[in-house]
Parts: sequence; structure tokens; C-alpha cells
Amino acid sequence: MSNQPLDLPLPDRGERTPYALIGTARAKVGQADALEQRLVALIAPTRQEEGALAYHVHRDRGDADLFVFYEVWSSVEALRAHLSQPYVTAFLAERHTYLEGDLDIRWLRMSSAFT
Repeated sequence: MSNQPLDLPLPDRGERTPYALIGTARAKVGQADALEQRLVALIAPTRQEEGALAYHVHRDRGDADLFVFYEVWSSVEALRAHLSQPYVTAFLAERHTYLEGDLDIRWLRMSSAFT
């Protein structure tokens, strides 16, 4: 992931499931607790957004510097709207303060029904 706007893959033709992603973030040495606080601060406002179906942040039990996040959106458009929110753009602009490397994001096509 770079500082350029994310190039979100389009849903497959005829795809009717929500738009999902999973990502990882590795904290710089000494920054894990600060990164955790920063990521957790994104949860409440994100969950209030229209189109947010699931938004979770996890800390790896065996590697305290590794965080995993999982997001499910009603559509790719809802995710695009989320990424343009000021609190998200602020985090993305400052993420290198906390991160070793960058966010690693996997764009998922949901195979199961979302319930």
C-alpha cells in the first residue's frame, strides 16, 4: 500500500455478496501499544458509517507487534466512502509513524452468505 488512493478491485460480474478485506499491520519496535490505541480509535466511528457490516481489529497472541483487521462492507462504494472520511485519511497519512513497512491488504470475495 502506498500513499496513493487505494485501487479497489471491482466486484465480479453478478457478485451479490458484501465487499470484504483482511489486512495486517506490523508495529515498529516500541510502537505496538500506540498503534493498537490508534486502530481501536477507528472502530466506533467506522461502525457508525452507512454500509459498515463488520469492522474488527485483532492483536496476534504470539506476536504482539502484529495486528490483523477484518472489514465487511455492503458494497465497494461504501468502502470508498469510508476511505474518504477525515479520520481515515488522517490515519493513513500518519500510519508510517507506527508501522514497520506498510499495511498489507487482501481483497476478499465472500464465498459464504453473510448473516
